[in-house]
Amino acid sequence: MDKTNNKSRCSSTPVLQHSRPSVLGVIPARWGSTRFPGKSLAMIAGKPLIQRVVERVKLAKRLSGVLVATDDARIRDAVAGLGVTVAMTRPDHPSGTDRIAEAVSGRAADIVINIQGDEPLIDPALIDRLAAVLADDVAGTWDMATAAAAIVSDEDVRNPSVVKVVRDTAGKALYFSRSPIPFVREKDSGAGGGESLYWRHIGIYAYRRTYLEKLVKTPPCALENAEKLEQLRALFIGCRMKVIETAEAAVGVDTPEDVSRVEKALESGA
Repeated sequence: MDKTNNKSRCSSTPVLQHSRPSVLGVIPARWGSTRFPGKSLAMIAGKPLIQRVVERVKLAKRLSGVLVATDDARIRDAVAGLGVTVAMTRPDHPSGTDRIAEAVSGRAADIVINIQGDEPLIDPALIDRLAAVLADDVAGTWDMATAAAAIVSDEDVRNPSVVKVVRDTAGKALYFSRSPIPFVREKDSGAGGGESLYWRHIGIYAYRRTYLEKLVKTPPCALENAEKLEQLRALFIGCRMKVIETAEAAVGVDTPEDVSRVEKALESGA
């Protein structure tokens, strides 16, 4: 018997295979939008809005699957044949996060990405970057990830519909507000050092599955109720939320008037 070879075989260390976390992209699409009921089926250059969103999301490379979470059979039928799964959810969810949590219940996913159903120009590369923040974070540094773009317009700084975010040096979200934050006490103080002081929050989120479940079990806090921003609930309970920078905010569809803006952006090659 060759004892040397036998010893070598017995003492060899097996190579551990680490599987990549599964990332599920979820598009919440409810029928009863306050400002634009039924907007998911609004025609954008010949295609329903929800189809435009699905087609962009499917271009992302780091998603294990795409799920449309809706409360209406008309939206379900509009995405039939587009190669995505549909989850029918309750119509009374207070937020898109709650709708997503119901939709992913019982489905395999380590990371869930909440992709707004009214952004037909969403950048697939941004989805991949957010997925990478959590999927490549083997140390578990972050619970969630989101995005922000520099604000260049004074009008947008003052606009309460434009949500602002401030971050620390590691990119961790410190606070979100509809007010202009930070407040510049002395206009000639050189605050910002030539860089933008104001950052517009982009409403796309990546969650670790376990943190999403924790979040929806937590009741809204006073800050969330005051600002009407559900991400403040996450910060209130200590969420470590990474905010990555993106070049600009995609053109979304909030009102019927936004349809023409999106169509013009599509014509220009956006």
